[in-house]
Amino acid sequence: MTRVSAPPTAATLPAAVIAILESFDRAFPAASVRVWREERGCRECVHASDGAAVAERTTGAARRVLRSGDDGAWEIEISGPGIAPAVCEFLLDSLAAVLGYEREARSAARELSERYEEINLLYSISEVLGSVASLDPAAQRMLREVAEVLGARRASLWVLNPTEQHLYLAAAVGEDGLTGPIPLDDQHSVTARVFRERQPLNLERGRPLPPGTRLEPRPRGQEAFLSVPINFAPRVGEPRTVGVITLVGRVTGVPFSAGDARLLMAIASQVGAALEAHRLMAESVERERLERELELAHDLQLKLLPETNGFGGSVAARCVPADSVGGDFYHLFRLSGNRLGVMIGDVSSHGFSAALIMAMVMSAAAIYAQEAGPPGEVLLRLQRALIDELETTEMHLSLFYGVLDPEAGQLVYANAGHPHAFRVTSAGEPVRLGATSPPLGTVPIDEYGETAVPWTPGEDLLCLFTDGLSDAFAARGSARGEAKLLAEVSRLRDRTPAEILDRLYHVAANAEPPVPQDDRTAVLVKI
Repeated sequence: MTRVSAPPTAATLPAAVIAILESFDRAFPAASVRVWREERGCRECVHASDGAAVAERTTGAARRVLRSGDDGAWEIEISGPGIAPAVCEFLLDSLAAVLGYEREARSAARELSERYEEINLLYSISEVLGSVASLDPAAQRMLREVAEVLGARRASLWVLNPTEQHLYLAAAVGEDGLTGPIPLDDQHSVTARVFRERQPLNLERGRPLPPGTRLEPRPRGQEAFLSVPINFAPRVGEPRTVGVITLVGRVTGVPFSAGDARLLMAIASQVGAALEAHRLMAESVERERLERELELAHDLQLKLLPETNGFGGSVAARCVPADSVGGDFYHLFRLSGNRLGVMIGDVSSHGFSAALIMAMVMSAAAIYAQEAGPPGEVLLRLQRALIDELETTEMHLSLFYGVLDPEAGQLVYANAGHPHAFRVTSAGEPVRLGATSPPLGTVPIDEYGETAVPWTPGEDLLCLFTDGLSDAFAARGSARGEAKLLAEVSRLRDRTPAEILDRLYHVAANAEPPVPQDDRTAVLVKI
């Protein structure tokens, strides 16, 4: 139908067009210029220079119809005596150009308005993700804003659990849906598929899906569905996918556009950076917690080792774990008859598992050394107490236990595979106190052998150490670390055990070239 306007009005004409028409009317008062606007099937005269309400076109007039896309069309008519055709064409061209510029300006304004809304959303999400320490509330706020701007009925954020290899639901707003988890290899899940392919998926109305396909959640009927991967590109290394954002349904009922997908991809990029930041923060917090626990374990382990300051300078001992905790240890026992029990051990590992075995040995040895008496009997009881734990952990330990009896002038010892045990004589000669049995935990045995050697009080020096210390004395390509360490002990044998020990650890700490550190333990006794 055609709708004829009431008295002509210029209210719908752009200001620049009105200015041109007014100038033309003054220059050519006899001319008649009329402008019609046609929109949605209705036609309306919006300008008539003669002021009359016009319903029909003028016969013989110069005329131009301008299409304006979604805005409909403009029709311009010029008539009147004495108006040259060139003048009419000039006016029509001018009005067409101005109307075209106005149309482009309105389109640009609309696009700027939409871009402003998107930029504002991105800025807002950036603030949310950066200002909230915990991911959960930040994700909830972000999804609410995304759902509001894009008109989604449900928005969900799925995040990768790398350990379990599935996607878990980190946050969701709107209607109820799938709560997960979703395995990454789920062939029927669109969310898992988007994650694997690292490409967005925008389902349009009526688009068929493969049989068995499961959406998150399944839209009602032919509703909109948009799912985009959350990709993170580190400065160093390959980009990786860390999650998925999914929008289901629209308040307007229309599908998501390509622009909506681009905006959601930009948001997903921000979310990816935030997820990585939260992951690094969580790792940092966990690392700090572990460091505090390791420091505590280190302090506790060293407190298990006995002090040597109560032996009048005749004993010096030191244990330096390679990690915060280790498997090396020593023990000292005051026994009846002015005897001294000396033990050193090296668990076949280091770290927490070795430290656990070390603590168990020290606890049990403190009891058996006082009860059992002979070194061989002490080692046998230790084996029986620890064999199950050693077999379970697949570890073993070398262990030396000797009892010094100055009054009897002898050292009685049992050596379960510990290679670095020596008696250094007053002449500076190191005499190896060889193994009498295999290490604990290698093979169960019913008896641990023991040996007695002479001991000259005040002259002989008992020197026990682990391979972490002797290895530090070895030059590049040399296996003579033990010999060099013993040579240093022999050279300094007239000094106190504490002075000798300080020198040994100084040399080890300044070894050239540097040696990868192992647990380092030594005990020196001159009684």
